[in-house]
Amino acid sequence: METLISKIQELKLKKNAVILAHYYQTGNIQDIADHIGDSLQLSQQAADTKADIIVFAGVHFMAETAKMLSPDKKVLIPDLEAGCSLADSIKAEDFAEFKKKYPNHLVVSYINTTAEIKAMTDICCTSSNAIEIVQSIPADQPIIFTPDKNLGDYINRTTGRNMVIWNGACHVHEQFSLQRILEIKKAHPEAKIIAHPECQKPILIVSDFIGSTAALLKFTQKDNTKEYIVATESGILHQMKKANPSKVFIPAPPVDSTCGCNDCQFMKLITLEKIYKSLVDEQFEINLSDKIIQKAVIPIQRMLEVSRKAGLI
Repeated sequence: METLISKIQELKLKKNAVILAHYYQTGNIQDIADHIGDSLQLSQQAADTKADIIVFAGVHFMAETAKMLSPDKKVLIPDLEAGCSLADSIKAEDFAEFKKKYPNHLVVSYINTTAEIKAMTDICCTSSNAIEIVQSIPADQPIIFTPDKNLGDYINRTTGRNMVIWNGACHVHEQFSLQRILEIKKAHPEAKIIAHPECQKPILIVSDFIGSTAALLKFTQKDNTKEYIVATESGILHQMKKANPSKVFIPAPPVDSTCGCNDCQFMKLITLEKIYKSLVDEQFEINLSDKIIQKAVIPIQRMLEVSRKAGLI
């Protein structure tokens, strides 16, 4: 393992590459990355570097976003099969037909979408800024929110809006078991339940804190509680434990599993071996047409402008 890590580090320097790792990657991949974080944050950090090559240890739509923000850099994803159940729940041709039903609606798309969907979007959002993005839109302006039904429902409840919501979901956040979470809570009565807003409504109702992956991590660092039941992909526990070595983090379990973890099967396709091979052969490269990039980057830029005005970045 140490030899493989050394080879990756050597190749990274030789090829002027930067490695990005999403919070949902395994701990050993997070530990060798130059930047760790949520998808948009990582793409922004990569754009600020002078690297020639970006190796994105994440899923396909994330690497696409990195390419949009760094069109002159070579962007690689170590496994082409590393897709996203949420992004894959909406196809461009289907969404084009869906939009025709709501001609006066403005489209807000979660960052967890393909470049094609972003190109059909008015403004993007992340789980960190979704509430602020929707609140920045006039109250009388009807909205289509895509693709996550759980996040959209959470935004509607929080803001009082009545957005039309695409029926998509993340397979990880759909699978948490409320019954098993409450059983853990009974065994650990002092533990706080913290959850990602992609979780289903019953999970969010019993949660003590709701936030993006980065917000959950930050909460555990500032909060005085010693135990947490964490309802999001289990990869984030690696950073939570590193930042809070004296605290206890319990992964919220899925409905159908003998283990206590709820992992993203796509994120976990990325391995150190695949990162090494990606660097050696410079595979698999993300290529987007100039037309798609030009269209898809506009809703991201609009989101960033709103976020700056709101003091979120």
